[in-house]
Amino acid sequence: MRHMKFLWSAALGACVAVAGCDVATHPVAVVGPSSVVYRGTATATLFEGGWFQVNGGGNTCRGEYRPGAAGAVVTFPVTCTNGLTGIGTATYSSALEGSGQIVMQDGTQWQFIFGRSALQI
Repeated sequence: MRHMKFLWSAALGACVAVAGCDVATHPVAVVGPSSVVYRGTATATLFEGGWFQVNGGGNTCRGEYRPGAAGAVVTFPVTCTNGLTGIGTATYSSALEGSGQIVMQDGTQWQFIFGRSALQI
């Protein structure tokens, strides 16, 4: 146990020493109405959660979320510059990848994916 505490402390110290290893940025792709593809990034921090922003069809949408581990499901609010708002639900396939949907207040359902797979959309 003592050895594990030392290893954890050393790893955390090394992480802090390289400044910023607690932040990860991932690609995001969202498919909205009329198959408009929104592209952007999600940025997650180790301790504080994350945020995302995507652009498409002259519109920008953004939100904040809690990071999760594989199998975790999180919900988060979404706001867009065209006035739409909605609630997103994401399922993590790993700490860095996953997918889900956003249900906007107008009833439309948008699909999204984040992580490396988003680069293929």
